[in-house]
Amino acid sequence: MTGINKIGIIVDKDFAEKNNPPYPHPIFLSYESPLRIQTILNYLEIKNIFEHERVIKFEPNPVDESTLTLAHSKYHVDSIKNISSRGYGLLGDEVFVTEDTFELAKKGVGGTILAVEKVLNQDVNQSFALIRPPGHHALKEKASGLCIFNNIASSILYLREKLQRIIKFAIIDIDAHFGDGLVQYFYEDPSVLYFSVHEFDFVEGDIGFIDELGSGEGLGKSVNFPIPPKTTDNHFLTFMSILEPLLKAFSPELIIVAAGFDLYFADPIGNGSLTSMSYYNFARKILTLAELICEGRLAFILEGGYSLIGLPHCVYATIKGLLGDEYERPDFEKFEVSEEEEKEEDIKKIRDSLKGLLSKYWDSI
Repeated sequence: MTGINKIGIIVDKDFAEKNNPPYPHPIFLSYESPLRIQTILNYLEIKNIFEHERVIKFEPNPVDESTLTLAHSKYHVDSIKNISSRGYGLLGDEVFVTEDTFELAKKGVGGTILAVEKVLNQDVNQSFALIRPPGHHALKEKASGLCIFNNIASSILYLREKLQRIIKFAIIDIDAHFGDGLVQYFYEDPSVLYFSVHEFDFVEGDIGFIDELGSGEGLGKSVNFPIPPKTTDNHFLTFMSILEPLLKAFSPELIIVAAGFDLYFADPIGNGSLTSMSYYNFARKILTLAELICEGRLAFILEGGYSLIGLPHCVYATIKGLLGDEYERPDFEKFEVSEEEEKEEDIKKIRDSLKGLLSKYWDSI
C-alpha cells in the first residue's frame, strides 16, 4: 500500500439495534445489548471520526452456515438457528437468544472476517470491527459467556481455507476475562501465538494461569499474563515487556487484538481500575510493534466492555492511538488510586515467573 495510512472501521446499524436482551438490569445477561454499539457510534459521530481523511467505513455481510462450521459443530450452529427461529431462549446461565441472534451473530463473524481480510489485502493498514455479540468465550460445541460464535477463530479458519495456506497470526486478548474459547482452537497450533492479559482470581484459582503454555507443537505459543483485581493505568502495560520480544521472535503476518474494554474502572462485570488512557497507550505501542514486525497489519475486534459511559471513550481512545493523534482522557477519569505499590509488586512477580517459564521455549525472553 502506498500513500497515507488508512484505518477501516467495520460498522452496521444492526449491531446497534438488534438482539436486545429481554431482561432488566442488573441481570448479568442484560449488559450485552445494542446500547453498547449505539453509544460508541454516537460518540464517534460527535467526535467526527467518520469524517477523518484516514478513516474508511465498511459494512459487513452475514456469513453462510458453511463458514460457521469451520469453527463450530453443525449441531451448535443448528441449535442457535433453531432457538433463534422460535424467538427466544436461554443457553445455560450466560447466553440469551432472541429472534435476531442467529443473523446478527453471523454478521458478527462476517464483520470480523472483513476486518482481517481488508488488512491482509492491503485495502487498509489497520481495522477495527465494532461488532457484537462478542466471541472469545464461544467453544466449538457451545455458546458461553455472552458469546455465540467464535468470531476471531472463525476468521482465521476461514482465511486459511480461502487462501489455501497457513497464515501466522498473533492474537492479543486484552479482555478482562480469559478467552477460554479462543485459546482452545489454537492450543496445539504453532502458527498462532495467543497472548492473554486478564484479571485472575488468585485466592480461589482460575483457568488462564501462567503455566498453561500450549501443548504439542503449540507448546510455548499460548501465553497468559494474569493480573490482580484493581490493576491501574500505572501497571497495566507491564505485560508489554514480555509481549514485545515474543512478537518480534514469532514474526506474525498479522496481529489481531481481541479488544475487550471490561478492565475499565466503571465496568459492571470487570474488576480493573483502568481508564481510557491505558487503551490509547496500548494502541500506540502495539501499532509501533506492528509497523516493525508486519508492515503495520493490525486488526482490532470488539469483545467485552459494558460500561455505556466508558466504552465509547475507550474505543475512541483506541482509534486516536491508531491514528497517532494526541488524546486526553475525560475529566471524570482523573481520580486518585490506592494500593499502587502492592499491585506493582504482584504484577512484577507474575512477569518474572512467566519469563522463567517462557525462557524454555523462546530465546528472546
